[in-house]
Amino acid sequence: MSLRCTERVEVWQKNSTRMKLLNDFINLFYPNICQACGNTLLSGETIVCLQCRYELPKTHFVTEKDNFVEHIFWGRVNLEHASAYYYFHKGSKFQDLIHNLKYKGAKEIGFEIGKMYGQEMKEATAYQNIDFVVPVPLHPKREKKRGYNQSEWIAKGISEATGIEIDNKNLYRSVETETQTKKSRFERWQNVDNIFKIRDEKIFENKHILIVDDVVTTGSTFEACANAVLQVNGAKVSIGALAVASN
Repeated sequence: MSLRCTERVEVWQKNSTRMKLLNDFINLFYPNICQACGNTLLSGETIVCLQCRYELPKTHFVTEKDNFVEHIFWGRVNLEHASAYYYFHKGSKFQDLIHNLKYKGAKEIGFEIGKMYGQEMKEATAYQNIDFVVPVPLHPKREKKRGYNQSEWIAKGISEATGIEIDNKNLYRSVETETQTKKSRFERWQNVDNIFKIRDEKIFENKHILIVDDVVTTGSTFEACANAVLQVNGAKVSIGALAVASN
Protein backbone atom coordinates (compact mmCIF):
# COMPACT_ATOMS: atom_id res chain seq x y z
CA MET A 1 0.00 0.00 0.00
CA SER A 2 1.38 3.43 -0.92
CA LEU A 3 2.17 6.02 1.73
CA ARG A 4 -0.65 8.25 0.45
CA CYS A 5 -3.21 5.43 0.67
CA THR A 6 -2.02 4.56 4.16
CA GLU A 7 -2.47 8.17 5.25
CA ARG A 8 -5.99 8.24 3.81
CA VAL A 9 -6.95 5.08 5.65
CA GLU A 10 -5.58 6.50 8.90
CA VAL A 11 -7.55 9.74 8.42
CA TRP A 12 -10.73 7.78 7.67
CA GLN A 13 -10.24 5.62 10.75
CA LYS A 14 -9.67 8.66 12.95
CA ASN A 15 -12.77 10.40 11.57
CA SER A 16 -14.83 7.23 11.99
CA THR A 17 -13.70 6.89 15.59
CA ARG A 18 -14.50 10.54 16.28
CA MET A 19 -17.99 10.16 14.82
CA LYS A 20 -18.63 7.05 16.94
CA LEU A 21 -17.45 8.87 20.07
CA LEU A 22 -19.65 11.84 19.18
CA ASN A 23 -22.69 9.62 18.62
CA ASP A 24 -22.04 7.77 21.89
CA PHE A 25 -21.78 11.11 23.70
CA ILE A 26 -25.02 12.39 22.16
CA ASN A 27 -26.80 9.15 23.04
CA LEU A 28 -25.90 9.65 26.70
CA PHE A 29 -28.21 12.67 26.75
CA TYR A 30 -30.58 11.92 23.85
CA PRO A 31 -30.71 8.10 23.66
CA ASN A 32 -32.24 6.45 20.62
CA ILE A 33 -34.58 4.25 22.61
CA CYS A 34 -37.28 1.71 21.88
CA GLN A 35 -40.63 3.45 22.23
CA ALA A 36 -42.18 0.32 23.74
CA CYS A 37 -39.67 -0.85 26.36
CA GLY A 38 -37.28 2.10 26.75
CA ASN A 39 -34.13 0.12 26.01
CA THR A 40 -31.49 1.59 23.69
CA LEU A 41 -32.02 0.58 20.08
CA LEU A 42 -29.29 -1.45 18.44
CA SER A 43 -27.86 -0.76 15.01
CA GLY A 44 -30.51 -1.44 12.38
CA GLU A 45 -33.44 -1.14 14.79
CA THR A 46 -36.01 1.63 14.26
CA ILE A 47 -38.59 3.00 16.71
CA VAL A 48 -39.37 -0.41 18.22
CA CYS A 49 -36.65 -2.95 19.04
CA LEU A 50 -36.72 -6.42 17.49
CA GLN A 51 -37.51 -8.03 20.84
CA CYS A 52 -40.63 -5.89 21.29
CA ARG A 53 -41.69 -6.44 17.70
CA TYR A 54 -41.58 -10.15 18.43
CA GLU A 55 -43.41 -9.86 21.75
CA LEU A 56 -46.17 -7.38 20.82
CA PRO A 57 -49.43 -9.35 20.40
CA LYS A 58 -50.42 -9.39 16.73
CA THR A 59 -53.99 -10.26 15.81
CA HIS A 60 -53.50 -11.64 12.26
CA PHE A 61 -56.94 -10.18 11.45
CA VAL A 62 -55.78 -8.64 8.14
CA THR A 63 -56.50 -11.87 6.29
CA GLU A 64 -59.23 -13.20 8.60
CA LYS A 65 -62.85 -12.74 7.60
CA ASP A 66 -65.46 -12.38 10.38
CA ASN A 67 -62.74 -11.50 12.89
CA PHE A 68 -63.25 -9.87 16.29
CA VAL A 69 -63.01 -6.31 14.90
CA GLU A 70 -65.65 -7.02 12.28
CA HIS A 71 -67.91 -8.40 15.01
CA ILE A 72 -67.78 -5.01 16.76
CA PHE A 73 -69.54 -3.40 13.80
CA TRP A 74 -72.06 -6.09 12.93
CA GLY A 75 -75.56 -4.62 12.78
CA ARG A 76 -74.19 -1.07 13.12
CA VAL A 77 -72.57 -0.15 9.81
CA ASN A 78 -72.01 -1.91 6.49
CA LEU A 79 -68.28 -2.54 6.04
CA GLU A 80 -66.29 -4.43 3.43
CA HIS A 81 -63.61 -5.48 5.91
CA ALA A 82 -62.24 -4.45 9.30
CA SER A 83 -59.06 -5.38 11.13
CA ALA A 84 -56.51 -4.32 13.74
CA TYR A 85 -52.79 -5.06 13.72
CA TYR A 86 -52.26 -5.62 17.47
CA TYR A 87 -54.25 -6.32 20.61
CA PHE A 88 -54.37 -3.47 23.12
CA HIS A 89 -54.15 -4.33 26.83
CA LYS A 90 -53.98 -1.78 29.62
CA GLY A 91 -50.54 -1.70 31.20
CA SER A 92 -48.95 -3.34 28.16
CA LYS A 93 -46.00 -2.21 26.05
CA PHE A 94 -48.43 -1.32 23.30
CA GLN A 95 -50.22 1.10 25.64
CA ASP A 96 -46.88 2.85 26.09
CA LEU A 97 -46.49 3.03 22.32
CA ILE A 98 -49.93 4.60 21.86
CA HIS A 99 -49.31 7.03 24.72
CA ASN A 100 -46.02 8.15 23.16
CA LEU A 101 -47.65 8.40 19.74
CA LYS A 102 -50.57 10.56 20.89
CA TYR A 103 -49.16 12.63 23.72
CA LYS A 104 -45.35 12.61 23.57
CA GLY A 105 -44.81 13.80 20.01
CA ALA A 106 -43.51 10.43 18.76
CA LYS A 107 -45.50 10.53 15.53
CA GLU A 108 -42.89 8.30 13.85
CA ILE A 109 -44.41 5.39 15.78
CA GLY A 110 -47.57 5.73 13.69
CA PHE A 111 -45.56 5.83 10.48
CA GLU A 112 -43.35 2.84 11.34
CA ILE A 113 -46.13 0.53 12.55
CA GLY A 114 -48.35 1.81 9.74
CA LYS A 115 -45.72 0.58 7.28
CA MET A 116 -45.64 -2.84 8.94
CA TYR A 117 -49.44 -2.99 8.85
CA GLY A 118 -49.47 -1.82 5.24
CA GLN A 119 -47.08 -4.58 4.19
CA GLU A 120 -49.59 -7.15 5.38
CA MET A 121 -52.49 -5.28 3.76
CA LYS A 122 -50.57 -5.31 0.48
CA GLU A 123 -50.72 -9.11 0.47
CA ALA A 124 -54.32 -9.41 1.72
CA THR A 125 -57.16 -9.95 -0.75
CA ALA A 126 -59.58 -7.74 1.23
CA TYR A 127 -57.38 -4.67 0.79
CA GLN A 128 -56.51 -5.01 -2.90
CA ASN A 129 -59.08 -2.52 -4.22
CA ILE A 130 -58.70 0.41 -1.81
CA ASP A 131 -58.82 3.80 -3.56
CA PHE A 132 -57.95 6.13 -0.64
CA VAL A 133 -56.45 5.80 2.81
CA VAL A 134 -58.34 8.25 5.04
CA PRO A 135 -57.19 9.05 8.59
CA VAL A 136 -59.81 9.74 11.25
CA PRO A 137 -59.67 13.56 11.38
CA LEU A 138 -58.98 15.66 14.44
CA HIS A 139 -60.70 18.98 14.90
CA PRO A 140 -58.32 21.78 13.72
CA LYS A 141 -58.09 23.17 17.28
CA ARG A 142 -57.10 19.77 18.70
CA GLU A 143 -54.61 19.15 15.89
CA LYS A 144 -53.03 22.58 16.38
CA LYS A 145 -52.65 21.93 20.10
CA ARG A 146 -51.12 18.46 19.58
CA GLY A 147 -49.07 19.56 16.57
CA TYR A 148 -50.12 16.66 14.35
CA ASN A 149 -52.82 14.05 13.79
CA GLN A 150 -51.52 10.64 14.88
CA SER A 151 -53.98 8.88 12.55
CA GLU A 152 -52.53 10.76 9.59
CA TRP A 153 -49.08 9.37 10.43
CA ILE A 154 -50.52 5.86 10.52
CA ALA A 155 -52.08 6.56 7.11
CA LYS A 156 -48.71 7.78 5.80
CA GLY A 157 -47.08 4.51 6.83
CA ILE A 158 -49.81 2.42 5.21
CA SER A 159 -49.59 4.53 2.05
CA GLU A 160 -45.80 4.14 1.97
CA ALA A 161 -46.12 0.34 2.07
CA THR A 162 -49.10 -0.07 -0.26
CA GLY A 163 -48.77 2.84 -2.68
CA ILE A 164 -52.41 3.82 -2.01
CA GLU A 165 -53.10 7.55 -2.05
CA ILE A 166 -53.94 9.40 1.17
CA ASP A 167 -56.89 11.79 1.37
CA ASN A 168 -56.73 13.78 4.60
CA LYS A 169 -58.99 16.66 3.57
CA ASN A 170 -62.30 15.36 2.26
CA LEU A 171 -63.52 13.80 5.52
CA TYR A 172 -63.47 16.35 8.32
CA ARG A 173 -64.60 16.75 11.92
CA SER A 174 -67.12 19.60 12.15
CA VAL A 175 -67.32 19.75 15.96
CA GLU A 176 -64.60 19.75 18.59
CA THR A 177 -65.58 16.98 21.01
CA GLU A 178 -64.35 15.88 24.41
CA THR A 179 -61.89 13.00 24.73
CA GLN A 180 -63.49 9.55 24.53
CA THR A 181 -61.17 7.95 27.09
CA LYS A 182 -63.43 7.76 30.16
CA LYS A 183 -66.81 7.66 28.45
CA SER A 184 -69.23 4.74 28.37
CA ARG A 185 -70.19 3.04 25.12
CA PHE A 186 -73.35 5.13 24.79
CA GLU A 187 -71.53 8.36 25.72
CA ARG A 188 -68.86 7.62 23.11
CA TRP A 189 -71.54 7.19 20.46
CA GLN A 190 -73.29 10.43 21.53
CA ASN A 191 -69.96 12.28 21.53
CA VAL A 192 -69.26 11.61 17.86
CA ASP A 193 -72.71 11.11 16.36
CA ASN A 194 -73.08 13.09 13.13
CA ILE A 195 -69.92 15.21 13.64
CA PHE A 196 -68.02 13.99 10.55
CA LYS A 197 -68.76 15.55 7.17
CA ILE A 198 -67.67 15.24 3.54
CA ARG A 199 -66.43 18.31 1.66
CA ASP A 200 -66.72 17.02 -1.91
CA GLU A 201 -68.81 13.89 -2.46
CA LYS A 202 -67.53 13.47 -6.03
CA ILE A 203 -64.05 12.56 -4.73
CA PHE A 204 -65.39 9.51 -2.85
CA GLU A 205 -68.09 8.59 -5.36
CA ASN A 206 -67.86 4.86 -6.25
CA LYS A 207 -64.60 4.60 -4.29
CA HIS A 208 -63.44 2.11 -1.66
CA ILE A 209 -62.21 4.06 1.39
CA LEU A 210 -59.93 2.67 4.09
CA ILE A 211 -60.47 4.61 7.33
CA VAL A 212 -57.57 4.34 9.80
CA ASP A 213 -57.05 5.24 13.46
CA ASP A 214 -54.91 4.18 16.41
CA VAL A 215 -57.21 2.06 18.61
CA VAL A 216 -60.73 0.67 18.17
CA THR A 217 -62.59 0.19 21.46
CA THR A 218 -66.36 0.52 21.15
CA GLY A 219 -66.02 1.47 17.47
CA SER A 220 -68.07 4.67 17.84
CA THR A 221 -65.60 6.97 16.07
CA PHE A 222 -65.03 4.56 13.19
CA GLU A 223 -68.79 4.04 12.88
CA ALA A 224 -69.44 7.79 12.69
CA CYS A 225 -66.75 8.24 10.03
CA ALA A 226 -68.02 5.28 8.01
CA ASN A 227 -71.61 6.55 8.11
CA ALA A 228 -70.47 9.92 6.73
CA VAL A 229 -68.58 8.27 3.86
CA LEU A 230 -71.40 5.84 3.08
CA GLN A 231 -73.75 8.75 2.40
CA VAL A 232 -71.76 9.20 -0.83
CA ASN A 233 -73.14 7.43 -3.90
CA GLY A 234 -71.43 4.09 -4.49
CA ALA A 235 -68.85 4.51 -1.70
CA LYS A 236 -67.57 1.48 0.22
CA VAL A 237 -65.68 1.46 3.52
CA SER A 238 -63.10 -0.75 5.19
CA ILE A 239 -61.45 -0.11 8.54
CA GLY A 240 -57.90 -0.48 9.81
CA ALA A 241 -56.76 0.21 13.38
CA LEU A 242 -53.30 -0.19 14.84
CA ALA A 243 -54.91 -2.05 17.75
CA VAL A 244 -58.15 -3.32 19.17
CA ALA A 245 -58.92 -3.08 22.88
CA SER A 246 -59.12 -6.47 24.51
CA ASN A 247 -59.75 -7.60 28.08
